[in-house]
Amino acid sequence: MRLEVAEIRMFQDALVPHHCRLAGWAALVAALAVKAPVRNLSCVADRHVRGSQKMEGDWRVFDKRYWPGDTFADHLTFALRHEPIDLLVLTRILKSLPPPVVADYIRSAPTGKPNRRVWFLFEYLTGQMLDLPDAEPLTAIDLLDPAEYFTGKPQLSKRHRVRNNLLGVAGFCPLLRRTERLKEFTTAKLDEQARRTIGRTGGHLVARAASFLLLADSRASFEIEGERAPRSRLERWGRAIMQAGRHPLTYEEIMRLQGILIEDTRFVRAGLRTDGVFLGERDHTGEPLPEFIGARPEDLPDLTRSLVAANDRMRTDEVEPVLQAAVTSFGFVYIHPFQDGNGRVHRCLLHHVLAERSFTPPGMVFPVSSVMLDRIDVYRRTLQRHSASLMPFIEWRSTPDRNVEVLSDTADLYRYFDCTEAAEFLYECVQRTIEHDLPREIDYLQRHDEALHRIMALVEMPDRLAEDLLMFIWQNSGKLPQRHRKREFEALTDEEVAGIEGVVQEVFEGFAES
Repeated sequence: MRLEVAEIRMFQDALVPHHCRLAGWAALVAALAVKAPVRNLSCVADRHVRGSQKMEGDWRVFDKRYWPGDTFADHLTFALRHEPIDLLVLTRILKSLPPPVVADYIRSAPTGKPNRRVWFLFEYLTGQMLDLPDAEPLTAIDLLDPAEYFTGKPQLSKRHRVRNNLLGVAGFCPLLRRTERLKEFTTAKLDEQARRTIGRTGGHLVARAASFLLLADSRASFEIEGERAPRSRLERWGRAIMQAGRHPLTYEEIMRLQGILIEDTRFVRAGLRTDGVFLGERDHTGEPLPEFIGARPEDLPDLTRSLVAANDRMRTDEVEPVLQAAVTSFGFVYIHPFQDGNGRVHRCLLHHVLAERSFTPPGMVFPVSSVMLDRIDVYRRTLQRHSASLMPFIEWRSTPDRNVEVLSDTADLYRYFDCTEAAEFLYECVQRTIEHDLPREIDYLQRHDEALHRIMALVEMPDRLAEDLLMFIWQNSGKLPQRHRKREFEALTDEEVAGIEGVVQEVFEGFAES
């Protein structure tokens, strides 16, 4: 099957470098008119390239010796050998072709590694069986290269002589590239570092720190959504987070979490939504201007259950916990299965995975949402970079109630995606909570208790009043504000106030910079 790609100068809003022809995934998508974003752009020059390949803008430019040829088989083999695998692109390519064309590709080199991988993925991802006999008893090959990707435990497919080491299942299967950043994170043993920090601290102090961090995470999770929830709602959501990991993550458990969050269902539908959902702005007439559109309502039951199945596989395969948490939680928020509460349930799923996998110490919650709130611009960019690449491939129209209705088949856009950037972001947040927030909170409580003890040794007063005095001084850079000096603490002498201020300044010296 011959491809016509030689004269293309612009591909998915990216100008093709001069004297170059599309190759690999880009060539296949362009020639076959496949509706899918190509994130790794490759082309081949008509001249020699120093070092065999180079980066030019968004393009990886290969030396002319790499030109694969002009057929479907040539470019598919090139993509599988020289480019990161893209399950979304590959699935849509395979679905666009008559099965006999795929079968011919496999017959052309039935023992070849790219051919066997395509054979397995065609049947695994599309559910169709090709008219081919089972493979000969060859040495089995890994579907993904463990040196390039984080993988699950291999499951041998005897028909294809391929070991399926994907992270997920056919209905939901993101990929994680083994970047240098993620390799550093996964070998840092951050969970052990957290346990050492807690092990050096008394149980009562740890319990107080855990209570504060839980409240901080709950409050931040609402603030990310632009809400300031009352204390009762924060505490209810906090209890849900503290239960994370106690029950298996099932479809029913996800519905339960939404039920805890959405107490009043008069205006918000509980359970999976039955209409479209988008994030973005509206024009002056109220019509939607979406930056992100969630999965179609009819796709939600299968996508949600497939996400749960993928999470089960990662847990059973003992995929590194933070990576599992990234795939499950970000996959959930990309699907966006609810009318409301998707973001908060997404962040609760992070806690669920980390607790269930014993990454988080018992009774402790890492305030990941607080870090996300502090880094809200990075968080939003991480989400937007994923969604922006999908929007050109979602056909939609505005509904009479000024919502969106998706017109095209979009399920694959939510099943298969690269989760690497999201995993790096999540790991950065977890690292900060363990290396900074947790030790800082424990340090604060230790200083607080010492200062309170010394204050009460200077002046006898009720515990609650001493707590207030300490808080007022600490929050005012070591000085008691005049309005409180003249009201609650009018009975203190100037010498006593000076002594107490000196205690607070001494005990908390250097804390602000820590």
